[in-house]
Amino acid sequence: MTASALRRSPLLWVAAAMLLLAVPTAVLAVADPVQLTGVNGWAKPLKFELSIALYAVTLAWLLTRLQRGRRLAGALAAVAGALLVVEMVIILGAAALGTTSHFNVSTPAHAAAFAVMGVSIAAVWLITAVVGVLLWRNPSGDAAFDLAVRAGVVIALAGMAVAFLMTSPTSAQLADFRGISGAHTVGASDGGPGLPLLGWSTVAGDLRVPHFVGMHALQVLPLLVLALSLAARRWPAAAALLTPRVRLELVAVASAGWAATLVLLTWQALVGQSVVAPSGAVLAVSSAAAAALAASAVVVLVRARRAACGAAAALTPVAP
Repeated sequence: MTASALRRSPLLWVAAAMLLLAVPTAVLAVADPVQLTGVNGWAKPLKFELSIALYAVTLAWLLTRLQRGRRLAGALAAVAGALLVVEMVIILGAAALGTTSHFNVSTPAHAAAFAVMGVSIAAVWLITAVVGVLLWRNPSGDAAFDLAVRAGVVIALAGMAVAFLMTSPTSAQLADFRGISGAHTVGASDGGPGLPLLGWSTVAGDLRVPHFVGMHALQVLPLLVLALSLAARRWPAAAALLTPRVRLELVAVASAGWAATLVLLTWQALVGQSVVAPSGAVLAVSSAAAAALAASAVVVLVRARRAACGAAAALTPVAP
């Protein structure tokens, strides 16, 4: 898939449409006081528009890396774009009606809409998995970039899969059914106190946190490689340190760190702890993991510096 094909990708059209929709949605989020589950009713559509735009651009870009399977990639792009549009139409429609889209099974129509959303997202998950397999079989020649993409896809799939944990009805919903089946909050009802803009619960566990963090490994890890490569090209001192092997090792450390963060945040959410109020056990494990990862990065850089100094010394002429 060439650069011109990228510009024609249905996913880029989807991303452009989401960004255009985000403008009036942001205006409505300010002008319309309607509240749904404790937050402005237009906050969720706005977040989904931005998230879908980012995902669509990322997937379209990743598909350009393929040397084989281009026809399949084009078909996948078209299907994924259509499914994301369906998802967004339902979310916007629910907001316009002043009701929730997710977990809403209060009427046959709402239940059908939620079921369609579930099928759409499951299909997008499968498409992402297929893209991951295709990318795995199409190495770019840059080991660090290949690792970043592969790890990013795997971690993103795990983060997306966290959403499936939200679909089961809670014990409170089973005891007193009110048309809602499923929740993102663990240990409290959806709609309680939350962080500004993000809305993540400040009093209980929230599965949206690992869901968000996991999904965006797909952007963060490849961007890390691009940043390291840019630094190596721009600064001679960095170029001596950031050899292809060092970049690969740093990406491996970052990938392990991102995966560990996803696991820790999922554990924290499932035991009902807010992301802003971790328990002693969560803090201890997090601190140990952070220390191990930091030490690994330091070892990589120190070893790289020694190698660079050794190479420079070997090139220095010896005075007669």
